[in-house]
Amino acid sequence: MENKFTAKILNIISNERVLVLNKLDANHLNVTSDSRLSLTYKDDSVTCVVNITDEIVSPGYVGIYKNLADELHIQNGAEVSLSYYSNVEDVELIKKKIRGEEWTREDLYRIINDITTGKVTTLEIIAFTLTQLFVELTPNEIEYLARAIAESGKIMDYGEPVFNKHSIGGVPGNKVTLLIVPIVAASGLLIPKTSSRAITSPSGTADTMEVLANVTFTEEELKSIAKKVRGAIVWGGGLNLAPADDIIIKVKKPLSIDPVHQMMASIMAKKFAEGTSFLVLDIPIGAGTKVRDINEGHTLGRKFVELGERLGIRTEIGITYGEQPVGHAIGPALEAQEALYGLKGRGPSSLIEKSTALAGILLEMGGLAPRGHGKSLAKEILSSGKAYAKMKEIIEEQGGNPSISPEDIPVGEYKLDINAPIDGYVTKIINQNIKKIAVAAGAPSDKGAGVYLYKKVGYAVNKGEKLYSIYAESSTKLDKAYSIAVKNNPIIIEGMLLSRLGTTK
Repeated sequence: MENKFTAKILNIISNERVLVLNKLDANHLNVTSDSRLSLTYKDDSVTCVVNITDEIVSPGYVGIYKNLADELHIQNGAEVSLSYYSNVEDVELIKKKIRGEEWTREDLYRIINDITTGKVTTLEIIAFTLTQLFVELTPNEIEYLARAIAESGKIMDYGEPVFNKHSIGGVPGNKVTLLIVPIVAASGLLIPKTSSRAITSPSGTADTMEVLANVTFTEEELKSIAKKVRGAIVWGGGLNLAPADDIIIKVKKPLSIDPVHQMMASIMAKKFAEGTSFLVLDIPIGAGTKVRDINEGHTLGRKFVELGERLGIRTEIGITYGEQPVGHAIGPALEAQEALYGLKGRGPSSLIEKSTALAGILLEMGGLAPRGHGKSLAKEILSSGKAYAKMKEIIEEQGGNPSISPEDIPVGEYKLDINAPIDGYVTKIINQNIKKIAVAAGAPSDKGAGVYLYKKVGYAVNKGEKLYSIYAESSTKLDKAYSIAVKNNPIIIEGMLLSRLGTTK
């Protein structure tokens, strides 16, 4: 039975869908705090958690958090309906897997559809995610989950093979996409790259590209850009690709949980929705990454290849070194500068080597080079200036200034140099600490914030020599970043004498 109420929009934002009822209405409906009701406005319905008040809303009104009002396009004073909702079926499906039974295709499509349409709450999504953390999915279940997530939104079709690159993440400064896309596009292959913004890292690919050009486009605009210049680097969040995945990520991120099989389904669902035919997947390995060593990388890589085959995506894996940042720059503007230097042939060797190795795999998959020779072709395209020229075309088509040079890109005006306390050699860079410092400095929301490394693993260093610089757009954030750096030393220096043993006399 539906009950009519007048909407009162509350200027409160939450990750949850929340509505607020007056105590008298709650008693009439026989609901308590944390009960669930279905909120309907026009043709849209979502499940909400109930909060109860004596004062915030009057009887006959329902308080609706701003994020929920924006989601359903509800205006203040609009008439909405509330009805009882039971999610027993979704809960039972989650319990089914906990009992050790296998989810069917219909089970997973039901759960993902209910997540997408707002019929389950944050609590059920957490339970769904945690179940996968403790109970492994079968290959069939991973495929069904990936397809269900992909089909929760649009599936793009370019009418020709699409090439793509993705990284499972974990390494700061990984701006290789800004070199790979123009290298591959310059070869004539189609590579419309949709990328994410950073959630906990100093810069996502979309954050870095946004320094150079607009990254927010509709599906038709993206297709037009890609068809014209054979490549694009855009933010995927505005394209309604795999929206169920975005909902799940928003819930699980604060908990820092990322079950491997759900990660696989999430990544491949996005690639499927983007219309990908050929994919190179970057799996960084080593301390501080998501994958400990090369054996674990091979195991995960084989699973991705199998999932790709099931989804009709030819997938090849690039296992890469991930124990220190790629290049020297971490943060949107600093990374954009370094990417342009790389395209002009003046980038650091780690950036050039990783970019051309991964781009080379795509060139081989596209039939432009025999196996093992793609990297040479990628380097040739880069050194000839064709990749830089292609990047200028992409920047222009995405509304940026194609003539921009690295020196034109502004970085944070507040800067602090951190110097070496002793002579020695850099023996370790702690990625997580680099990330903490850059984020504290304001990255990625402050484009000019970040960290620039002068010394990396294996470099000799003299006492007093610059190790790294912190950039910020305010003195307050620079102070905060320095405080983080003091507590979380990101660069370990050791002398040649590592230890001393002997008598004490």
